[in-house]
Amino acid sequence: MLKTNVGGADRILRIVVGLVLLGWFFVDQGTGFWHWAKLIGIVPLVTGLMGSCPGYSIFGMSTCPMKRS
Repeated sequence: MLKTNVGGADRILRIVVGLVLLGWFFVDQGTGFWHWAKLIGIVPLVTGLMGSCPGYSIFGMSTCPMKRS
């Protein structure tokens, strides 16, 4: 499974942005590129729910607090 690399505040922000974009997609019955571009909200929603971001993994980033041992 993917390593958790998305911290609490980052997860909340991703979920909220994803839900807003998807909600806007379904409420606004527009057409054209910008209407369909709102479906990009799936990406932050899924990464926020999973707690793992492939982009962060590629660049070696993490917003999770460090575990003290």
